[in-house]
Amino acid sequence: MELGMIGLGKMGANMTVRLVKGGHRVVGYARTKSVVDAVVAQGAAGASSLADLVRQLPAPRIIWLMIPSGAPVDQTLEQLHPLLSPGDLIVDGGNSYYRDTLRRSVLVTGWGFRYVDVGTSGGIWGLTEGYSMMVGGANEDVEQMRPVLETLAPAPDKGWGRMGSVGSGHFVKMVHNGIEYGMMQAYAEGFAVLQAKTDFALDLHQVSQVWRYGSVVRSWLLELTESALAENPTLTGIEPWVADSGEGRWTVTEAMDLNIPAPIITLALQQRIRSREQDPFSERLLAMMRNKFGGHDVKREA
Repeated sequence: MELGMIGLGKMGANMTVRLVKGGHRVVGYARTKSVVDAVVAQGAAGASSLADLVRQLPAPRIIWLMIPSGAPVDQTLEQLHPLLSPGDLIVDGGNSYYRDTLRRSVLVTGWGFRYVDVGTSGGIWGLTEGYSMMVGGANEDVEQMRPVLETLAPAPDKGWGRMGSVGSGHFVKMVHNGIEYGMMQAYAEGFAVLQAKTDFALDLHQVSQVWRYGSVVRSWLLELTESALAENPTLTGIEPWVADSGEGRWTVTEAMDLNIPAPIITLALQQRIRSREQDPFSERLLAMMRNKFGGHDVKREA
């Protein structure tokens, strides 16, 4: 099977290589030529532009987008519009907001193309471990993609599936990432408690190794935590600054819209936002309020 891959960041490039090794012909395009050259060296075909990518693929084409959510997706779709043919299939494999996916599906099908969303998990490890893929789209469109999905997944019958109609793949991936926020926060807080108990001089790397086997909290995330602690047990040089890429916020918003309580995910998101405040106004105001009503001491900056 042939397809075009647009967006060759680390994850997109690894997906391209996995597809090539699986016997598929992939034409890759990215704005940076050196990135295209890297996947060509692994056996993919390279394109110098979107038009060049489309020209190299026989119709009906499969065009897989692996680009940042938001405006970049809309801009790429607009650029592809005059280049594609009726019946071509566009796949958004990035972390798009599912409501944007619903809107884009109406737009793209109005142009005469087909649209599928694939919430993709696996990160940089997907090349060797396979990707978890949550697919949204018409049955016949997903079936056309089956050879590609079976190649990218951990096994042909594991790690991927059609969630439902268009938008459902990105919706499930959104909630997946919200859960991820909560899991990461729980591990971080637990290890912080262990680290603070200096009486026992605990070896956090050893703890993570023990928990990996037989424990109810064992997980791949714990394996990655164990690897991080092996490399840098005290996390020297790491700033306490945690980004969020949007999925946690969307999950919290959706939970509120559905009247579903999601306190763990919500607090995990808030903690990430808090980690980026270098001079938090709220805590300074709290200190002043305590001083005003109770005469409590306030620490002054040096």
